[in-house]
Amino acid sequence: MTLPLPHPALAATDPELAALVGAEEQLQADTLRLIPSENYVSRAVLEASGTVLQNKYSEGYPGRRYYEGQQNIDKVERLAIDRAKALFDVEHANVQPYSGSPANLAVYLAFADPGDTVMGMALPMGGHLTHGWGVSATGRWFRGVQYGVRHDTGLIDFDEVRELALKERPKIIFCGGTALPRTIDFAAFAEIARESGAVLVADVAHIAGLIAGGAHPSPVPHADVISTTTHKTLRGPRGAMLMSREEHAKALDKAVFPGLQGGPHNQTTAAIAVALHEAAQPSFRDYAHAVVANARALADELLARGFDLVSGGTDNHLILMDLTPKDVPGKVAAKALDRAGIVVNYNTVPYDPRKPFDPSGVRIGTPSLTSRGLGTQHMAAVAEWIDRGVSAAGAGDEDALAAIRAEVAELMAAFPAPGLSA
Repeated sequence: MTLPLPHPALAATDPELAALVGAEEQLQADTLRLIPSENYVSRAVLEASGTVLQNKYSEGYPGRRYYEGQQNIDKVERLAIDRAKALFDVEHANVQPYSGSPANLAVYLAFADPGDTVMGMALPMGGHLTHGWGVSATGRWFRGVQYGVRHDTGLIDFDEVRELALKERPKIIFCGGTALPRTIDFAAFAEIARESGAVLVADVAHIAGLIAGGAHPSPVPHADVISTTTHKTLRGPRGAMLMSREEHAKALDKAVFPGLQGGPHNQTTAAIAVALHEAAQPSFRDYAHAVVANARALADELLARGFDLVSGGTDNHLILMDLTPKDVPGKVAAKALDRAGIVVNYNTVPYDPRKPFDPSGVRIGTPSLTSRGLGTQHMAAVAEWIDRGVSAAGAGDEDALAAIRAEVAELMAAFPAPGLSA
C-alpha cells in the first residue's frame, strides 16, 4: 500500500520532517500494530487536532478565564465536558490534563500531602509508574506501598489488598494499570477503600473505551475519582481527563489549574470532544465488544500454540505473554517481531527474574487491529505469525521474519487504517 503525502504546506516548508511523517504513515499502514496502548484515530480527530485552536491561550475554565477572546474556546471545552459527563455518566469532568501522568499527579495534589502514604499496584505486577512506584515522582514525594497478584493465578488477592490497606492506611488507593488482562473488580476495591478511609481512584486509561462501549464494568458507582487518557481504546488524541463526583470537583479543578498546568491545549480539547462524540455512537459499542472478542480469540489461539499467558488469558483488550517456556527473552522477541511487521512491546511479567529493560514477557493487544476491521476469523493467522516470529527470533532466522512481514503487509492492504490516506 503506497500512501500519498497529504501535507503540502509542511512538505514545502520542511521537506525533511514531511518525509518522516510520510514514512510513519506508511509504517502504520503496512504493519500489524499490537501495542495495547496504541490505536488509530479517525480523520475527524486528526483534523480537530490541527485546527487554529492551537493559536489560543486559555488559562482558567469556561466562564472564568484569565484571557479575553474565549467566546468560542469556552464552547469547545464545555462541549467536551458535557460529552464526557454523558458518555461516562459522571457528575464532573475535567478535560484539561495534558496526559495521563499529569492527571494522576493532580489527584495527589488534590487529596494528599508530600510524605503521605499512597497505595497502588506494583509496576512489575502490571501497575503504572504514577501509582507510587519508586522511580516516579509519585514514589519519591509520597510513601508508596504496593500490592500485586498471586504467583499461582496472576490475579489480585483482595484479602492481601485489604490487609495491606488496613495496615498502611493510605490516603489514596489506585486501581487499574498498564498490563492487567482481567476485569477490574471496582466494587471490591471500593469496599477496601471505605474500610481503610482512602480515596479510591480508578485509573482506566487502558479500558476507557471498553467502559464507554459497555465491554467492561464501569467504576462510576464505586470510585471517588476516575483518571483516564483519551487515546488507547477511546480512540482520541493524546490527552487525559479526570472525572469525579461533584463533591471532589473543586479540589480536582484547582489541582489541574493552577496547581499543575497553565493554559489547556485547546486543539486537543476539540479532538477529545470529537472522540467522545464518536464513542457515543452505536458503532463504537460494536467496536468495544469486538476488541474483547478479538483478544479472547487471539489468546485461545496462542494458548493452543503453547504460549504461557499471565492469568491464563484475557477479559479485555490485553494479553501478557511470558516467553520463558519458549526460551526467548521478551526484548529479543519484540525486536524480531518488529522486523516481521508485528509491533509489540517487551514487558515484565509478575515475579519476573529478568530486568525491566530485558524482561521475560511481551505485551500485546487488539484495539488497533480491530479499528482496521479485523475480526475473530483473523486471529489464527495473527497467532501463527507471532508463533513463527518468536521461533525465528530464537533461531536468528531473518528470512523467516521477512516472509512474515510480506504476509502481514498483504493482509494490512486489505484493511485500510482509519485516518490514514489510502
